[in-house]
Amino acid sequence: MKIAALIPARYASTRLPAKLVQDLGGLSVIQRTYQSTVATGVFDEVWVVTDHIQIQDQILAIGGKVILSKKEHESGSDRIAEALDQVDADLIVNVQGDEPFQDAKTLRNLVAAFGDSEIRVASLMCVLDAAQVQNPNFVKVVVDKNRRAIYFSRSAIPYNREGIELTYWRHIGVYAYRREILQTFTQWPKGNLEEIELLEQLRLVERGIPIQMVETTHLSIAIDTQEDLDSARLFIVKNSSNF
Repeated sequence: MKIAALIPARYASTRLPAKLVQDLGGLSVIQRTYQSTVATGVFDEVWVVTDHIQIQDQILAIGGKVILSKKEHESGSDRIAEALDQVDADLIVNVQGDEPFQDAKTLRNLVAAFGDSEIRVASLMCVLDAAQVQNPNFVKVVVDKNRRAIYFSRSAIPYNREGIELTYWRHIGVYAYRREILQTFTQWPKGNLEEIELLEQLRLVERGIPIQMVETTHLSIAIDTQEDLDSARLFIVKNSSNF
């Protein structure tokens, strides 16, 4: 099975303008993401899929592979689905472009879920800190006994009526798809639940597509704000021997 990582890289961003091309220890954020994804050794190919020539030039400058999108897209999944005609792979992992420090063990475990031939989609989750349960910016997931997703929500699910001790799971938006389901689901119209929660994974849930959830303890630094970027720069300084 040939495995490819596709990194959707949209230039525009709301809270930190042009965040992917910002300097991060001598390389840009997207260059760091590309290099750390390659360095995991998990993938046969790694591609950046972008809408902007500056990102394309930065990836080419480090000898990377890049595809320039032909269309505007609402989501990263739509962007990488468009690029599939240039990628020869059976399994596609959607790596977030604003997460420059990828973890090899986590990505290996995610890919390993496809040892089960029934699995067509897999994603990541981690234990959610109790202080974050009520925060709608942290997406929660409820799973069955096989750790397949039952539902995703910005609300605190399950509702803890009796106040018992329980684990809340936080969804981490890294996805792996068998090629054909990625091509198919991105052509489906949005479902009612997706429209309500603004979570595209609910499109799969509504269609009855199992999503295998894989636990991780690795919390990557996602760069959405200037504070996040400052934290990432400090991380590189403190771990300079690794970069």
